[in-house]
Amino acid sequence: MNTLRLLKFVPVAVVLSMGIIQPNFAETPSIPISSKLQSDPLVLSGKSGGTVHSNCGNISTTPNQIIQVTESMPYMRLTVDSPGQPTLLIDGPSGRFCVLADSYSQSKPELSGYWQAGKYSLYVGEWSQGQYNYTLSISQQKKPK
Repeated sequence: MNTLRLLKFVPVAVVLSMGIIQPNFAETPSIPISSKLQSDPLVLSGKSGGTVHSNCGNISTTPNQIIQVTESMPYMRLTVDSPGQPTLLIDGPSGRFCVLADSYSQSKPELSGYWQAGKYSLYVGEWSQGQYNYTLSISQQKKPK
């Protein structure tokens, strides 16, 4: 009789412990972006760089940020600010784009213009082997000329 009770209890205990012991794979949360930003600019932060050597610098294995553009945006601007040499790899509905710093953007990777609706995975890379704190600003305001 005790064996029968044990046989009923063990499978339940195993199933419950599997849920507790399962590795916690951190997923990057998706941030919805609509025509009315919560604040403009919307500022996100994290650490640049990573272990994957790409043609867009050293990036992490998972996106630093994921944005879900809920509707086509006539104009949106993404700007990365970091003390290192940051890059911005954007993987979205139209393909992959590597954004590098230039003198127009004051040595900050920046991409602006029309954005179609869809999911965009953003990798904040670094030309050097280091990792730096960064801020990513998302704005719908055009830069003053």
